[in-house]
Amino acid sequence: MQHQTDFLVIGSGIAGLTYALKVADQGRVTVITKASSDETNTKYAQGGVAAVTYSPDSIGKHIEDTLSAGDGLCDREVVHLVITEGVERVRELIDWGAEFDRDESGRFDLAREGGHSEARVLHYKDKTGAEMERALLQRVADHPNIVIHTHLFAIDLITQHHLGQEVRRGMPGLQCFGAYVLNLSTRRVETWRSRTTLVCTGGSGQMYSVTTNPLIATGDGVAMVYRAKGTVADMEFMQFHPTGLYQPGRTPCFLISEAVRGAGAVLRNLAGEDFMPNYHPMGSLAPRDIVARAIDSEMKKSGDEHVYLDATSLGSSVFDEHFPTIRSQCMAAGIDPVNDLIPVAPAAHYQCGGIQVDVHGRTGIINLYAAGECARTGLHGANRLASNSLLEALVFANRAAMHVLNLPADGFGSVEIPDWDAEGTVEPPEQILISQTRRELQSLMSVYVGIVRSDLRLKRADERLKLLHLETEALYKRSPVSPALCELRNMINVAYLVIHAAMDRHQNRGLHYNIDRV
Repeated sequence: MQHQTDFLVIGSGIAGLTYALKVADQGRVTVITKASSDETNTKYAQGGVAAVTYSPDSIGKHIEDTLSAGDGLCDREVVHLVITEGVERVRELIDWGAEFDRDESGRFDLAREGGHSEARVLHYKDKTGAEMERALLQRVADHPNIVIHTHLFAIDLITQHHLGQEVRRGMPGLQCFGAYVLNLSTRRVETWRSRTTLVCTGGSGQMYSVTTNPLIATGDGVAMVYRAKGTVADMEFMQFHPTGLYQPGRTPCFLISEAVRGAGAVLRNLAGEDFMPNYHPMGSLAPRDIVARAIDSEMKKSGDEHVYLDATSLGSSVFDEHFPTIRSQCMAAGIDPVNDLIPVAPAAHYQCGGIQVDVHGRTGIINLYAAGECARTGLHGANRLASNSLLEALVFANRAAMHVLNLPADGFGSVEIPDWDAEGTVEPPEQILISQTRRELQSLMSVYVGIVRSDLRLKRADERLKLLHLETEALYKRSPVSPALCELRNMINVAYLVIHAAMDRHQNRGLHYNIDRV
């Protein structure tokens, strides 16, 4: 079955919905998502969005904090434009109906998070992402040109590789014509053709055994662009959130927002010592890469599986007003953070690298754009500054939309797109094997490609991944209609990119730390 749309958006998080609203007056917008419309990485963002609002904060301070966190690998032009343009994008989001907490005088109640020199994080309780997603979905629902299709899983981008040799020969460069999409209801692969395509599929945290990412975060966009011969960069920089609630076996891991530390909580080892001043002058509010490595070091020295977050100084009113979700989740685990120390351990959280894009969100493939966590813009460098990700998504969704709207509206051309060839494929009989391979991959990445790495660990990871890759590709050739198998294939592709980027990085920077480079 073939479909046509003017603008195809793969992913329904903050980047995809913002972009859809920006281009919708100029044509039909189709947003596809493999789960429900609100099941996105955006939804799980607790802390908030960083933006300069009041003195003594300034654009210059926010820029310097971002550059410092990025450990010298940020693109300065991108940092400047995101921090500068982000102020207006946040105002626009508020105009669209998003709410942020305010104090009694009506001023924004700003939080401070790790790596920030000032309080500048706008938030809505401890579920800011969910509030932003709500506001955007409501506005999208009111626009007649936008349609969201749920339970559609993009398998691959359509490029010249899918066309005949004669057709390919006359084309000026690698182009995207849309995507092949698995309809999870019919189990049929549909052809979605579009003038332009935006990939905004979120992160890849499900590669790891312990992650704050939802089950859908399987690196689909990065893997699709990689297979389409697009450029992917900086994949070695996988950010681990320092304070995931320690609950062995729970997936995803519940995140204890950095804003709790910003409000005064401190990290302690199991001996009760405030250990972070031994690692960084900012203590428990040091940048995330430093805090995560410090916790990892304390756990290895003591043999413990977690440390503690001591938030008992905050009091009941602070939790009830600012962190009600966190308190509720802790209480469900038998912990009252008002009186008890919270057991925490690092968890895979954010992908700082991804699909290489320019300042307009363009990939190296004509008519293909990317935004959000799956995109590598140059903002984060070697380590993302807390709460800069939602800001980046807003800015680059807007920039991509402005660029797309200036393209000539030349229709769909005369190129014939072949339907997906599913002849001879069957539903895979080896569901247990697929699940087991996914667990093997998660264990491999957690043990060998985690917070601290070594040459030997990376070599072992690479060798073991090759076996998983061969086995999975053999299954895929028989059974591409399985969403579980497609996700596994994508995670293996992304794991390969992370491992090889880590092997190629010959100095320790930010989130990449190799003990053989010390």
